[in-house]
Amino acid sequence: MHDVLNSAAMGKLSAGRPLYVPFECIIVSVSDLTPNEKLFRLQVPEGKALGHLPGQFVQVSLLGWGEAPISIASSPTRSDYFELGVRRAGSLTGALHQRVAGDTIGIRGPYGRSFELDRLRGRDLLLISGGCGLAPMRSLIQYCEDRRAEFGRVTILYGAKSIEDTLFKQDLNAWETSAHFACSRTVDRAQAGGCYGGNVGQITSLIPPLTIDCAQTVAVIVGPPVMYRFVIAELKKKGLTSVQIVVSLERQMRCGVGKCGHCSIEHLSCCQDGPVFWLHEIEHLRGAL
Repeated sequence: MHDVLNSAAMGKLSAGRPLYVPFECIIVSVSDLTPNEKLFRLQVPEGKALGHLPGQFVQVSLLGWGEAPISIASSPTRSDYFELGVRRAGSLTGALHQRVAGDTIGIRGPYGRSFELDRLRGRDLLLISGGCGLAPMRSLIQYCEDRRAEFGRVTILYGAKSIEDTLFKQDLNAWETSAHFACSRTVDRAQAGGCYGGNVGQITSLIPPLTIDCAQTVAVIVGPPVMYRFVIAELKKKGLTSVQIVVSLERQMRCGVGKCGHCSIEHLSCCQDGPVFWLHEIEHLRGAL
């Protein structure tokens, strides 16, 4: 099993920062994504790159409030900053939502197994995300956009509960009109008589109309756990197998370095052995999906 942390020197991250000690990052800007989510653009001191790969996460801390894992929502190809999409869900994230440009926050990481770019290059990609799953998926989408020649056809599918809950609306609009991607989105419900004229239904409704080259395609799924089994079932109907499907799993990660056991999936730690897995690695494990 690939392990990002063990590939670095013992006790150190690849960027040379201590494994357990937060470092201060400056908030460059804060923008609203939805009534409950904000996008934070941050810079590492001295203009250094964070050193992450698409699919990884960081531990965010505020003095007096604690620490929480947050997925990185921007590509390492845009290395003068990194972005975090943060949902207000508790005391720490509530306090974070009160921070403004110029403030600093603590960051540990990056941590975790990324989307394995070497295994995705040259393939057609089907990128499927639901809800907040678009945040870590956005990192991979931006990477594909900036290194477009390295990948085949890239298809983006996104589902949200409602129009109001849709994340990264400007990005979605750009991807829908871009020559680089095929992009479709849906909402579970839309207000009757409203201005929304797009697809209404579960994200699985976007899969049957697709034409997929099964010999060439890798599907990547990121979203709430409830959607995984249904999306995987639709992909298998299309002819994709477990060795062609990548998932990023949600778990209650605490330490980020495989010590606390909160994110264990049998013998695996989601924060170190994941959060990204190939489906064939974990589909037989109890509670993985």
